[in-house]
Parts: sequence; structure tokens; C-alpha cells
Amino acid sequence: MATHALRRAALRTELADRELDALLVTDLLNVRYLTGFTGSNAALLVTGAEDSTLFCTDGRYTEQAATEVPDLRAVTSRQSAPALAELAIGRVGFDSAHVTVDGLDALGSVTRAELVRAAGLVERLRAVKDEVELAALRTACAIGDQAFADLLAAGGLVGRTELEVARDLEGRMVALGAEAPAFASIVAAGANSSIPHHRPTEAVLRTGDLLKLDFGAKVDGYHSDMTRTVALGRVADWQREVYDLVAQAQAAGCAALAPGVAGREVDRAARSVIEAAGRGEQFVHGLGHGVGLQVHEAPSLAATADGTLPAGVAVTVEPGVYLAGKGGVRIEDTLVVRDTGPEPLTLTTKQLLVV
Repeated sequence: MATHALRRAALRTELADRELDALLVTDLLNVRYLTGFTGSNAALLVTGAEDSTLFCTDGRYTEQAATEVPDLRAVTSRQSAPALAELAIGRVGFDSAHVTVDGLDALGSVTRAELVRAAGLVERLRAVKDEVELAALRTACAIGDQAFADLLAAGGLVGRTELEVARDLEGRMVALGAEAPAFASIVAAGANSSIPHHRPTEAVLRTGDLLKLDFGAKVDGYHSDMTRTVALGRVADWQREVYDLVAQAQAAGCAALAPGVAGREVDRAARSVIEAAGRGEQFVHGLGHGVGLQVHEAPSLAATADGTLPAGVAVTVEPGVYLAGKGGVRIEDTLVVRDTGPEPLTLTTKQLLVV
């Protein structure tokens, strides 16, 4: 409760700066961030004072809300957002990124307040992780590391299908304490490893393949994200060349992480290594992204990214080189931006493993 109260207090500072009397929060992840509520229907009206802030959910979640959100005044309604809008007064912000046109009409039809677009206020707070969030991320990353190590130690990858390996890896993460995989795992063997977001198929893993695995664990709502590429049985010269190049780019991207550095500059640090080797056109995506309650959230590390990195953000650094029809390599870590240098949360070796 204390952690969520501190987050709401930080949001009130943002409201005062924007001369807003309240913020109507309708996105469930933002509601969870500010209250701890994990149900499927809720809204929150954050006002200038804690004792007038209102939380709303429906009767299915009365007992759950009493446990998870005991510190806020509760309203019960199936139509959570309109119910709170009807009680709002003054200049009230709403997140236009999460409210549909019809939803806005519904709010406007019941409220006396002046509704003001206020997109992204909570997401900007969410970008900088507090210690509660970092603890969940560390645990999620540790589960991913251990599940991957156990998968490799068990052996027998050659001859299995991509789907079998994906299910095995995800099952290991759950057995180690994850509430679920962070996302549908990418397991891509041979030529399929050249497809950045390949979906696992019945393709059989064969000796001489590169095997790319992109996966993560979900703990207390927080997501880990890592990618490792291994060689099955033997390594061809071209495979080692591409792997070493991506490893150099990934190291450069990680080293560039620091408070005050622009996200696009971090991308440039890694991308320039690959471009210098003549493979710039084969690095086809941004360098990384924030992770937290969503596996992809602010900030962005890409050539098009705006803004600079504050201390305390958790981001991925994941360059890749993809040779269509032949194979590809991606190496990805989750790290926290610190004044003293980036703190890696995924700790699996980045040496090329032959398994």
C-alpha cells in the first residue's frame, strides 16, 4: 500500500504541473501500477488529495478489491469509468491513448467535469522502476536464466521440433516460479533464425543449425526478456563471424546506456558497429525497449526514439543480424540504467555456446 500511495503522490505532482484537478485512469495496467489491483474491470480517479481519490470495480471483485486496495474509497459499478466520471469535478484528465471515441462519448454524457486529454502521464512514471518493481524484474530474469541453463543441460535438442523446445522452455519457467511465460517464446532453428519474430513450428532442429531463443518469465506482473543464439553440434565460419559481430554491437549498446543519453544514441552505438561491417541492412529493427508491466513499454531505443534515458529505467539491448534463407543471430539482455553503469538483470553468458 505504501508503494502504491507513493506512486499516486508522484502522479499528483504531474497533475498540479498540468493544472488538472484529477486524472481518470482507465487502462488496467495503469490501475494496477497505482493501486495493486489485478482484476479485469476497474478504473481510478486520482484527485489532488489522497482521501478523495476513488477506486471503482464491479461486484465480482468486491472481496479481491478489499484485499488489494484497502486504502482507497471504493465505488461499485460494472461501468467503472463512467461511474467515476459522474463523480468528477473540475479539469479532469483522461488518457486519450486508452479511451475510444465511443468511450469518450460515454464519459462526456455523464460528467460535469471538463475532460482534458492527458495521454501517457502514468506510463512516464512507470518507465522509472522503484525497488519493488526491480525485485520482481530480477526474479523474472533469474527464472529465465535458470530455465535456459536447465534446458541446455538436459541436452537432446537435435531431433526435437521448435514447438517442443518452446513448450519445454516455458514449462521450466513456470516450474521455477513464473506465473506464466512473459510472451510466446521464439524458438527458431536453421534458416528460420533469420526471421526476427519467427513463431515455433514443427521444424526439426538439426546439427549445424543456429538456434535462436527469445523468451521471458512473468513474475508479479513484471516481464523479463532475453535472447540467446546457440550452435547445434558445430559452428560454421559464417555463423561465428555473424555471432561475433552481433556480440560486439550488443556490448557497444550496453556500454552506451547512461542517464541523460538519448535513446537514439544508444541505438546508434550498436547499429554503427554492424553498419561498419557492411551488414546494416540486415539489422532490421530497433535496438531495444523498456520492460515492466508490459514486455514492450517506454522508453524506446531506436533511430526514431525521442527523449533521453533517466536513471532507473529497465530496457533491453538486442541487436541482430539476419541473413534471409540462411540464418540469423540476436543477443538480448535486460538491463537497468544506473549512474554507475548499466546493471544487467539477465546474466547468462554471451559467449557462443555449442550444444
